[in-house]
Amino acid sequence: MIRTVLALMAASATTLPSAAIAAAEVDLKATGPVVELSVFESVSVAPDIATIGAGVTTDGPTATEALRQNSAQMQMLVMRIKALGVTENDIQTTGISLSPRYDYDQASQRPVFRDYQAVNRVNVILRKIGDAGQVLDALVEAGANDLSGPSFALENDDAAKDAARERAVERAQTRAKSYAAMLGYDDARVLAIAEAIEGSGPIPEMAMMKVSSDGAVAPPVQPGMVSTGISITITYELVRGTVVTAP
Repeated sequence: MIRTVLALMAASATTLPSAAIAAAEVDLKATGPVVELSVFESVSVAPDIATIGAGVTTDGPTATEALRQNSAQMQMLVMRIKALGVTENDIQTTGISLSPRYDYDQASQRPVFRDYQAVNRVNVILRKIGDAGQVLDALVEAGANDLSGPSFALENDDAAKDAARERAVERAQTRAKSYAAMLGYDDARVLAIAEAIEGSGPIPEMAMMKVSSDGAVAPPVQPGMVSTGISITITYELVRGTVVTAP
């Protein structure tokens, strides 16, 4: 049996000339049975960053008043965040909204204008995740009345993905050699490899909290572990004789 497998380099036509893409195509002909194996491996590690959402919601009789109050309180909140040691680059506005609110009048059976509501929210990255509880408490004291998080992640998960990749390849190799032995062949030769990368996760869902500043105890925060993984698909040819790899 002859089966052709093409190994294609992942490249964009906008970044590589057509000649380079054509040169990346390798035509491998298999004379023995071919088996395709898909393996997923993940590695759990302690997170090193936490993300907190903080916002201010204000109401006012006019749009101008609602937004003016909101902007003043939000400026105080951002100043407090920076005073906690968070850098400018780790503070990002995620949304600003201003909208009228209405009550439904049962007698007239129509909506009646109540006021305007302004909302401003930011995401804050904490690099000292042990301080998350104290930071949440400080944000409430500074005027935040809309909090979410924290969510935990790895800033750089390359090392964890490398470990997952190594384990995935080892599992695939072991399984391929097992197939070879069961079918009366001596070894398995790699024809092609494809990889899919899983993001850091599972990340705990960011719970929305409406809070007031009358609490005296900082909320307990447990960072736990986060995981990152690699999914690989390797195509093997089952062969007679031991495969010799180049040094």
